[in-house]
Formats: sequence, C-alpha cells, structure tokens
Amino acid sequence: MSDKQEMPGLDGLDRGTAHNARVWNHWLGGKDNYSVDRAVGDHIFGMFPNIVHVARADRAFLGRVVRFLAEECGVRQFLDIGTGLPTVDNTHEVAQRVAPESRIVYVDNDPLVLMHARALLTSTPEGATDYIDADAREPGTILEAASDTLDFDRPVAVMMLGILNFVIDDDQARATVARLMDAVPSGSYLVLTHPTLELGGEGNVEAMKFWNENATPPITSRTGREIARFLDGLDLLEPGLVSCAHWRPEFAELDGTPAQVSQYGAVGRKP
Repeated sequence: MSDKQEMPGLDGLDRGTAHNARVWNHWLGGKDNYSVDRAVGDHIFGMFPNIVHVARADRAFLGRVVRFLAEECGVRQFLDIGTGLPTVDNTHEVAQRVAPESRIVYVDNDPLVLMHARALLTSTPEGATDYIDADAREPGTILEAASDTLDFDRPVAVMMLGILNFVIDDDQARATVARLMDAVPSGSYLVLTHPTLELGGEGNVEAMKFWNENATPPITSRTGREIARFLDGLDLLEPGLVSCAHWRPEFAELDGTPAQVSQYGAVGRKP
C-alpha cells in the first residue's frame, strides 16, 4: 500500500523523515505511520529490541496512572502534553470511565496528531476534552490555551510521558516543568516517563545515535538522578522513581511483576 493510500489528505506533511509520534505508533502496532517510520522503527528495533517493550510499558503506565489519580486521588483535570497518536485507552477514556465529569486537554505539535485530534475530542456529556497544537517548550502558550477548558484553581495532573527527552537542553527542560507546575495549585500532580541508559538500557546508545541522524525530533536520555530533578519541590509518590513497568502494577491487575524496561516513571504531588 502506498504512503498516499495510508495517509490521505496530508499533502503538506514531510513523508521523507521519520517522526517520533508515527514511529511510536508503529511500535505499538498501529497503522498511522509511513514507510519511512516503519523502516527507522524496525532498524532501531534491530539495534535495541527492547524498544518495543519500552513503548508498550510506557503506554500501560499511562493507563495505570490515570486510573490511580482518578480513583484514589480524586483528580478530575488532566493536561496531557506530548499525547502522540490516539490508541486504545487514551487519557480521557480512562479518566472519564472512572469520573465522567473529568476534563482533559491534549497537547502536541505533530501534523498527523492534529489530523487525528477529532478522535481525541470525544467526551462524556458531563466532561470535556480539547486539543492544543503547541510545542512542549512553550508552557505559556499551553497554559493560556488550556485555561479555556481547565480550571487552574483546582488540581490538575500534568502528564509528560516520553516528552522531556525531546527537550535536549537540561535547563530548558527544567524551566518548562517549573513553569507548568507553578501554574497549578496545591494538590496537583506531575506525571512523567523518560528514557535512560540505566535499568538495562545501555544498549540503546547506538540506537539513539541512529535516531538523531535519521528521525525527528532529536532525543536524549537522562540518568535517574537527572530525571529526579524534574520532581524537585514535589512529594514523590510511592514507589518513587522506578522503571515505568514497575509503577503500581496492581492498578492493571497484573499477575506478578512485569519485566523491567529502561524507561523511568514517577508521579509527584505538589504540596
């Protein structure tokens, strides 16, 4: 099947360069990707086969966290930055399954995600969803647009799964998180995942180098110590900063402990 048949109506989209959202979609078994995305994704898989497990563990982590925050913590507002392409159990579906009145704002800047935004803009009658076309490095723009849907006087879960690794500069990444968390009240949460060369990820060095030479946007890994700095000033929820596969697996009713993946996950509460 040709790229045009796979992706109609996207004449302005660069089909010659692999893009993260589409490669991630390929690793998750989706069909919203081009041949270049599959080629790059498959090559990286050959270099670092665990990447598929990372992608799936990261997605499963999202579902567990949203369910936990909605059920156990009473969170009714979610700001999901770097949402990627829609798949099963998106943030609004999990949250509104628990609490139909939940309000969710998605943020991404990929043209293909924008095309699929209508699939995200579904909601229960009691709740709301919205989509913002913005870069994660533009927290002011995000907050201003999100205020149309979210009430920043009430707690918000700021979701940043697999997105800070695309903000290469450490100072800019920390400033972005700080700006977002400064805007939300006490009782809000920061949820993040981030790739690392720890936790068995040492073999990912060459794969990341290949990615940066053949795909966009560029990516970086960080150590657990570096990732923990994003949570400075927050109360770190148990079990702390761990492989995202090991973060409260009971909320997925899993049998046994899932295999570790080289992707840190954590949740912090603003005091």
